[in-house]
Amino acid sequence: MEPTPLNGATVERLISAAVAAPSFRGSRPWRYRLDPDTATFQVRAVPEPGVPESEAAARVLHVSVGAAVFNLRVALAHFGWEPKVRLLPVPGDPDLLAEVRPTGPRDDGGGPYRDLYDAVWRRRGCLASAFAYCPTGAVVLELIDAAHAEGASLVLPRAEETPRLLRLAAEAEQRCGTGGRFVGAGGRVHENSGAAASAWLLDPERRPLVAVLCTPGDTCADWLRAGQAIGRVVLLATAHTVQATLLHEAMEWPDLRAALRTMDCGPGLVQMLIRFGTPATGRRAPRVPVGEAAERG
Repeated sequence: MEPTPLNGATVERLISAAVAAPSFRGSRPWRYRLDPDTATFQVRAVPEPGVPESEAAARVLHVSVGAAVFNLRVALAHFGWEPKVRLLPVPGDPDLLAEVRPTGPRDDGGGPYRDLYDAVWRRRGCLASAFAYCPTGAVVLELIDAAHAEGASLVLPRAEETPRLLRLAAEAEQRCGTGGRFVGAGGRVHENSGAAASAWLLDPERRPLVAVLCTPGDTCADWLRAGQAIGRVVLLATAHTVQATLLHEAMEWPDLRAALRTMDCGPGLVQMLIRFGTPATGRRAPRVPVGEAAERG
């Protein structure tokens, strides 16, 4: 297929897809810029003046950017381009987190991006505590393979482990502040993701499927790969009409994050707790206006 020219309208659509990825309110802002000389999208972190960066805040930022990078890959493939990604491409420029370059016409086979572009716009988080359907069998295997293809592992806890993980998620909620916000260990204010974990503990039949996403290491590159894995898993779940919600509150607290490890994680480091299910109702995840994420020039 002949790629769509990277004109202003196409670039705006590409960045819109990127910023529609799962993100966390406590992360620092990031910006996207298309280098006209190399036709490369630069993804930059924009430091927040006067706010010291904790490890938890840095992890949240990198994971968020990784998910947005995967969305950008999906959008480029949709418009006929084969995307090539470089993570942390310039050692002396730590705010440049990734570069995504269209390298030529995409293979019509679709690869990892097949049927995912529409899911970018249909993805939604939810606040429900009861679920009518949870993925099983072949769908779960696809989700596991999707994470693995991005250098991460999606671990499904054993039945006896699930209540413990839900209790940890509930404890993270209890550490939240008022008004649907909480202050994480890094001192940043976040929006509550609405895990409603305590309700799951009351009625086992209402529990969704809960999984832990891990990476082999815990470097900035690992966080970016985790974000891409999360992006791929979330969009694939959406394509199967399953809603995936990221329970990131527990990740803000070192003690809770460490406790999320299960015996099935092996030596992996936990990067996210994810719930999967189809509730009766849900509220669409907020979208960041594209104008706030794009740099001109």
